Amino acid sequence: MYFHSLQFLFFLTATFVLYWAVSQHKWARLGVLMVASLLFYSMWTPLPLLLFAAATGINHLCVKGMRRSRSDGVRRALLTFSIVSTLGVLCTFKYADLFRESARVLLEPLGVPVRAEPFGLLLPVGLSFFTFQALSYVIDNYRREISKEHTYFEHLLYLLFFPHLVAGPIVRASHLIERFDDVPSLTAEQGGQGLYRIAVGLAKKLVIADVLGSGLVDPVFATPEAYTSAECFVAAVAYSFELYFDFSAYSDIAIGTAALFGFKFEENFNRPYLATNLFEFWSRWHISLSTWLRDYLYRPMGGNRVSKPRALFNLMVVMGLGGLWHGADWRFAIWGLAHGAMECGIRVWWWLTGKPPKHGPVALVRAGFGMLATFLVVVLTRVVFRSPTLAHAGEMYERLLEGSTGLANVSTLVWVMLAVAAVSHVTPLRWFHQAGTLFVRMPVPVRAVVLVAVGLGVRHLASVETRPYVYFQF
Repeated sequence: MYFHSLQFLFFLTATFVLYWAVSQHKWARLGVLMVASLLFYSMWTPLPLLLFAAATGINHLCVKGMRRSRSDGVRRALLTFSIVSTLGVLCTFKYADLFRESARVLLEPLGVPVRAEPFGLLLPVGLSFFTFQALSYVIDNYRREISKEHTYFEHLLYLLFFPHLVAGPIVRASHLIERFDDVPSLTAEQGGQGLYRIAVGLAKKLVIADVLGSGLVDPVFATPEAYTSAECFVAAVAYSFELYFDFSAYSDIAIGTAALFGFKFEENFNRPYLATNLFEFWSRWHISLSTWLRDYLYRPMGGNRVSKPRALFNLMVVMGLGGLWHGADWRFAIWGLAHGAMECGIRVWWWLTGKPPKHGPVALVRAGFGMLATFLVVVLTRVVFRSPTLAHAGEMYERLLEGSTGLANVSTLVWVMLAVAAVSHVTPLRWFHQAGTLFVRMPVPVRAVVLVAVGLGVRHLASVETRPYVYFQF
C-alpha cells in the first residue's frame, strides 16, 4: 500500500477516526494502531510478519533478562545473543545469496563446490529498517537509557508502526514507545501541520521525483550508449534529485502521518545538497541512519577518540557497512567505501592544515567551491548506486567521459522539474515553515479546497500513479 495511493488515503482516514474515538484508553488506541499496522503490511504479504514477531519475541526476552539481571556478564551475553540473532535474520533473508555467490566465485577455482542456484528466500520489505530499529531498542535497554520495561505488545507495535515500518525514518524509543503511556492530544494547528507535511510529500513524490525518474533517469540508465555524455550527466544529476525528493517525500508523509496520531518523528533530511563537505552531507542526508551508525557503530568502535589510523579504519568500516546496508550487492559496499575513502582524505587534510575558517570572504568562497565539489562527488558516485551492475556503471562512466554533446532527449518537462527541484532545495527553511503556518491558519473549507486542488494537480502531473518508492528496495 503506497503512501501516494487513494487506498492509503481511505486507510489513513479510517484509522484516524477509530484511533481518536478511543484515544483516552491506552490499550484500545494501541490496538487500533496494531491492527492498522498489520493490515498495512499485509497488503504486500503477511508472511514476514511472522518473522518480525518471532525476532521481536527473542529480543523481548533478552531485554527482560537484561533489565532484571545484576550481572554485567549476563547482560553482555544477552545483548550479544540478541544482536547476533537479529543480524542473523537480516543476513539470512537479505544477504544469503550474495554470500553464496561470492563464495562460489572465490572457491570454485580452488575446486571447492558451492551451490550455484539461488536460495530464493523472500526478502521482507523494510527488513533493514526493522533490524536497525530493533537493535537500537535492545542496545538502549542495555545502556539503561529506556525508563521503563514495556510489554511485548508495545515492543512489537514500536517496530511495526506503519508510518515508518517500510522505509523509515529509524525512530528511537524516546520518540515512540516511551510515548505510548501518554494520553495523546491533537490541536487544530498540529493536525493542519500534519496534513501540510503529507501534501508536501505527495507533491515531492509524484510531481518531481516520478517525473524525473520516468522522464529521463530510467531510460538513460537503462541504455546509456543511446545518449550523449551531456544527457548522461544531466540524468545523473536528475537521479540525485529524484532520490532526494522520493525519499524525503516518504519521510515527510511518515512524519505528517505520525503527527496525526500525536507522535513527533525527528526530521530525516536537512537540504543535503547545500553541504560543503561529505561529513556535513551525511549529517544532512538520511539523518536517522547517519546518527544510528554514529551512535551504535562508530562511537562504540572508538570513533575518533582513538589513534588516527584507527579512527580512519573505523570510518571506513562504518561507511562500507552503511553502503552494504542499502542492498545485497557489493556495488553498494563499493559506493560506501568510496565515500569513506574521500572522508578519510578530508580528515587527513584537516589534521595537516586545520579545518577551514567559517567566517569571512575567503570562507564564503571556499564554502561555495566545497558545496559544488561535494554535490559533484555525490552525483558521480551515485552512478554506481543506481546502475544494476558494476559493469553497467562502467558503461555509464565511459559514456560520461566520452565528451559528446547534445541534449535533445531531455524534455522541457524534465528541465522544468530540475529547476523546481533545485530552487525548492535552496529555498530558506523559514519559507517552508511559513507556508505551513499559512496553511494551518486558513479556514477549514479553504484548506479542503487547497488539498483537493493539490491532489488534482498532482494527479494531472504525475507520470506514474503507483511508482514504488526508491527506498522500498532497501
